[in-house]
Amino acid sequence: MKYEVLSRSGVVANAAAPDGRTRDRVAQLLLERGAATAAELGAQLGLSPAAIRKHLDAMLADNLVEVRDARTTGPRGRGRPAKAFVLTAAAREGFPHFYDGIATAALRWIAERGGDQAVGEFAAAQVSALEERCRAAMRSAGDDPIARAEALAEALTAEGYAANATAIASGGQLCQHHCPVAHVAAEFPQLCDAETAVISRLIGTHVQRLATIAHGDGVCTTHIPGPAPVRPPHPPPKAGLKAGLNAATTVRTQI
Repeated sequence: MKYEVLSRSGVVANAAAPDGRTRDRVAQLLLERGAATAAELGAQLGLSPAAIRKHLDAMLADNLVEVRDARTTGPRGRGRPAKAFVLTAAAREGFPHFYDGIATAALRWIAERGGDQAVGEFAAAQVSALEERCRAAMRSAGDDPIARAEALAEALTAEGYAANATAIASGGQLCQHHCPVAHVAAEFPQLCDAETAVISRLIGTHVQRLATIAHGDGVCTTHIPGPAPVRPPHPPPKAGLKAGLNAATTVRTQI
């Protein structure tokens, strides 16, 4: 089947490729980014606006993507607001979830016999191997928390989490666009808690989980606080002011 692609010169040309493979690439991009506009997807894949819209329309019809208002960082211009596309829960089913049903049944069995504490201990044990693999991959990352977050994102991506780290005004942000145990963690948040503890230990500082896929968010987001600002010391009082204060003190004492 023919579809349009943009050459490096910007000229639209025709090329043949299976639609399914292109849609797999669109799905992978949406998994990694969380949300993207048609223009962003087209630019990333080298597809013309007409071509990317055709694929997105097909994915909408198949309930693989849904539309949301795109986030804007500046003042909104005239015209309709841009629309962003995100993967549906049905589309996420196409990515591996590591035997959700068996894992959920096992955790229910543990919870019935040992309570929440036993589930937490099990979750901590399960992520210990992940922690050691990530720690080994981060050996050359240094001590800076943001640099360590970037190294951790690479290690987590290799583990199937599609992660990335960015610096923001208040520190850093680690985003995981895929969760292999999202369905299980929706019922047993101890898995998320254990993973957050691992992230904190690997980065070397306290972190805060802001959102999780297991709770219905599009991305697992972890905030990494930056160093606390150093406040300059208060300057000593001026000589004239100090003398005036001393004089007032003397007058009050004599009275």
